[in-house]
Order: sequence, then C-alpha cells, then structure tokens
Amino acid sequence: MIQPQTAPEVDGDTRTAPMLLVADPDSALIRELASALEREGVEVAGAPDGAQALIQAGALRPDVVLVSATLTVIGAVDFVRAVRRSRTVPVLLGVGEGHAEQAVQALAAGATACVARPYRVPELLPMVQAAFSGGDSGGRRLLTVGSVELDVHAYQVRVSGKAVHLPLREFELLHYLMRNADRTVTREQIMRHVWNSADSTSTNTIAVHVKRLRARLGDHEDRLIQTVRGVGYRLVTPQPPEQ
Repeated sequence: MIQPQTAPEVDGDTRTAPMLLVADPDSALIRELASALEREGVEVAGAPDGAQALIQAGALRPDVVLVSATLTVIGAVDFVRAVRRSRTVPVLLGVGEGHAEQAVQALAAGATACVARPYRVPELLPMVQAAFSGGDSGGRRLLTVGSVELDVHAYQVRVSGKAVHLPLREFELLHYLMRNADRTVTREQIMRHVWNSADSTSTNTIAVHVKRLRARLGDHEDRLIQTVRGVGYRLVTPQPPEQ
C-alpha cells in the first residue's frame, strides 16, 4: 500500500520487506507501479515532488529511491545531491526521451543508475530486492558482446575501449539486444520492452533507431546487428577466427 506523505520514522533494520520510495509528479504512475510491486512483496511509498521526497527519505529510510527526471520543487539532480550529503541509499533516475543530459548530471551527482520511465517492474524489482538483501541483483552491471561493452548502471557504452555516446532510446535498444545476444527478437518484443508500447505497426521507428545505432557502433556492414527479414533483429556475438 502507498504510504502517506507524513509517515512516521521507520527503522529500516526491522523491516521484513523491501521498501521503494517513488518521487514522481504523476500520481497515477506511482499507483500503477505500487500495485504491481506490492504483488511482488515490495512496499511502495509515494511523493509528488522533490521536497516531499526528501522528507520521506529521512522518515522512512527506504531501501531504494526512484526519482523522475521531471521532478518539481526540488529537481532530480538537486535531490540526488541533497541525498548524497548524508545517505548512501541507491537512487535511481527515471528517464524518457529528451532526458539524456539530466541522466548524465544525475549520475555525476551520485545517482546509482538510470531506468526507463514509464517504469518497468522486471527492471526495478531485482534492484530493490538486491538493495534490501545487501546482495547482488543477479543482473550483470557490465554487458560485453565482441568489442562492445555496455555499463547498465553508469549509462556508458564503449566500442574497442572508446566511449560512444548514445541517446537514451538507442542505449535502451542496445541494452535489450545485448541481453538477448544471439537470439532473434521480434519487432513486437522490441516495441514492448524498449518503447513500452503494444503498437506493432511502428516498424519504421525501430528501423530508424537500428540504423542510427549501427552507425554509432561502426557496424557499417550489419555484422553485429543483423536484420531477420520479416521477423526482427539479432545481435550476433563475433566468432573467433579459426586457427
């Protein structure tokens, strides 16, 4: 159940379930996320702005704080700076299209990672559970396929050791393809997991982003990201040369 904004102080060491504090001006989005996470055993507290979130963070001592890049009163980057002055709690930044610069600033200020907004339970749940247990989320922080390295938490991509800047959507597309390396993913799956949409008609949108991603990665002959005609795409792990 979503906690009230004036909740009493809670001792995090005595909780039996993980707690996520969500700071987002979209109350409907908080309710939707809370409903999904509570079915997974996660307590969710909501705050409509950065000022309320700071109060909640001190009173509730959540295991993880999720803040929207669109946070008001106290902006997301300033919120991260304020939290980092006194706490080491993981802070996730929810970002969408057009928030790349805020993502860079928040990470520099001490944010733990960036996640997609609208939020996705499969992406958030392992992070919250890992923070509560003090262990590893089980997901790899660094994904490597051939010469491409993707650091999920640091929002960084390197090709042959050289940093490559990707806009947020292309970063998410590459992340999804790398998590499914050597497997064909359909256009419908890409729309659902990367665009958070059930619209299967936007194939041109995907094609444009794949073309741009290939260019940024230097995949000029489509050897890394292959088109599976009529189906979707496959990111292929390069094979070592035969001896």
